[in-house]
Amino acid sequence: MPQQIRSEAHIATGSVGMLTDPAQVETILTTEQADLVFLARELLRDPYWPRRAAQELGTKLKAPVQYERAR
Repeated sequence: MPQQIRSEAHIATGSVGMLTDPAQVETILTTEQADLVFLARELLRDPYWPRRAAQELGTKLKAPVQYERAR
């Protein structure tokens, strides 16, 4: 549905609900089914979801500066 709205209305659209798998989110974004995704509940369950997703998708992230200072 967001893809149809996006293509016909020419406005930014977001995908929501049951987005827990990093590969699924990546597919939604790379195939332009939506312009952005909302991960509200998943981020409540796992606040480190973005870091886990990056690792699963083979992207290396640098730790925030504040974390580096704690070493």
